[in-house]
Amino acid sequence: MARAIELARRGEGRTAPNPPVGAVLVRDGVIVGEGWHPAAGEPHAEIYALRGAGEFARGADLYVTLEPCCHQGRTGPCTEALVAAGVRRVFFGAVDPNPRVAGRGLEFLQRAGVEVAAGPLVDDCRRLIAPFAKHVITGRPYVILKAAMTIDGQLATSSGESRWISGAKSRELVHRRRDRVDGILTGSGTVLTDNPQLTVRLPDGGRNPARIVLDGQLRTSPAARVYSAEAAGRRLLVTAADLGRDRHEPYARQGVEVLAVPRHGEHLDLSAAMTALGGCGLQCLMVEGGGILNGALLRAGMVDRVMLFLAPLLLGGSNGKPLFVGDGVGRLADALRLNGLQVSRVDEDLLLEGEIAPCSPD
Repeated sequence: MARAIELARRGEGRTAPNPPVGAVLVRDGVIVGEGWHPAAGEPHAEIYALRGAGEFARGADLYVTLEPCCHQGRTGPCTEALVAAGVRRVFFGAVDPNPRVAGRGLEFLQRAGVEVAAGPLVDDCRRLIAPFAKHVITGRPYVILKAAMTIDGQLATSSGESRWISGAKSRELVHRRRDRVDGILTGSGTVLTDNPQLTVRLPDGGRNPARIVLDGQLRTSPAARVYSAEAAGRRLLVTAADLGRDRHEPYARQGVEVLAVPRHGEHLDLSAAMTALGGCGLQCLMVEGGGILNGALLRAGMVDRVMLFLAPLLLGGSNGKPLFVGDGVGRLADALRLNGLQVSRVDEDLLLEGEIAPCSPD
């Protein structure tokens, strides 16, 4: 299953509206076929594994990260192909959260005489499809909040200087993560201050995810680098519906997709914004913004996972730019906890990653 997960990750950021899936066929202790789902409309991972195995699929065991599909979509049902090939057993990682499947694929296999069992590495497989699961259930994207900060929790100095808090290895890792998400989200303040590109720049290439700006007042210039058509990839602007379409035109003329959503008080309705972005087919977003956007998203319950780089730096004061701006919780019982916390070393930096979950009171 570990090999199947490794294969599935090759499709991350490229399979929407489908999930990334990996599959490995094993016969007599030897891998005879393997595959992953590369993109929507392409064959599923199981089909590639069956093609690779050929006649050796008969009597083999399949290890697949997600329950095989049993419905006709842009491709045929994988369950029927597995039965026809004579696969003996299927070990699955996660049950498909899609209501069109949701256990029906496993039932089909069992009725056809195929042995079915869960695991191993079920939790890893569930984490792999977390963006797909959230999108298919809620219609909204899975949100990863990424930030580089000093040990005393600052994103920038009092003058706004932030380049570069994290080291070169950390920045390269960020570009590799960008290559595996559907979109990068930032706020108007970051665009005005840093004029970022939000593209993928790796020695071995890569693919640009959608570049997305939240700008309720249309303060950003249509000439900002994030909106430039010179770099491949979609460009989206989320703004307030009450501004009028004539204000959208300078952006639309450059090929920027403008999404108009309601306000919630003085600010954009973040729930409506996320629903609109999910409606664009975006399953997984990485947030690369400032403390105002970070705080607003966290308080609105829109952050699913954090990716925090801690650099061995101290700014030594309270007038820098904090990770979160705005009022936090008043009680520890209301705090948010990171589940499945992972801590790793990236050269001189520390990387903390975990999923957001409510903190249970004692």
